[in-house]
Amino acid sequence: MTTGDLALPRERTVRRRAMGAGKQLHAGPVTYVALTVFALVSLAPLVWTAVAASRTDRRLAQSPPPLWFGGNLFKNLQAAWEQAGLGTAMLNSLIVAGTITVSTVVFSTLAGFAFAKLRFRFSGLLLLLTIGTMMIPPQLAVVPLYLWMSDLGWSNQLQTVILPSLVTAFGTFFMRQYLVQALPTELIEAARVDGASSLRIVWHVVFPAARPAMAVLGLLTFVFAWNDFLWPIIALNQQNPTVQVALNALGTGYVPDQAVIMAGALLGTLPLLIAFLLFGKQIVGGIMQGAIKG
Repeated sequence: MTTGDLALPRERTVRRRAMGAGKQLHAGPVTYVALTVFALVSLAPLVWTAVAASRTDRRLAQSPPPLWFGGNLFKNLQAAWEQAGLGTAMLNSLIVAGTITVSTVVFSTLAGFAFAKLRFRFSGLLLLLTIGTMMIPPQLAVVPLYLWMSDLGWSNQLQTVILPSLVTAFGTFFMRQYLVQALPTELIEAARVDGASSLRIVWHVVFPAARPAMAVLGLLTFVFAWNDFLWPIIALNQQNPTVQVALNALGTGYVPDQAVIMAGALLGTLPLLIAFLLFGKQIVGGIMQGAIKG
């Protein structure tokens, strides 16, 4: 058997794979059933929150609990909005979450690029220390962080919540791992040969290559910052609250109204749902674009 005879099966295999690569894959019935079940299970808590928010507190205390919507939804939403002062809280949370998201994405991308593509002394040690900070429970930093903010005179101010979260170790590590594969070193070297400065390389080379990961990190950061409760409840008061701090006021009292609490939780969740609806497709498209480039 000659070498040409051995090469024929290989060529046929490559040809079949190339022909199959252009075909569109179709999901089977099992896939649709699994996705439907997963979607229903994921939506169940949100639907139950809306059902409970549309009922009265007395009806929620009865057994069996209600399984369909009632007629008190807008009444409970208005009561939660007024009792918790959600107008100011929504604005504060938007400022806090938006600032933290933008700063985390930008700084984490810059730090991730430095760890992924630049060579400097003790880079491995610094990366190890950065990852090590992720293992420290955040509860341990509450007391020294509160004393530090008090010394700065920032008690009960939004910058108290914003400053400790301007950049995260997770974001830095996430962007570093993405840029190691998605950003070719040859592309950076070509830009330097063309005379591009470091700032221009970051703006025209690094940021476009990291856009899919930046979108994912931005969404994750926004959700985390919006839902953060531990540090805001310590650093802020009810006169200048975020959404989670304001919702905490609904649970106080001798007999908390569970329907109003559920209505407040529903209002606090709506901005996240809107963010997913507006930017979900772009984020998924960015992820797929990054996967194709990789």
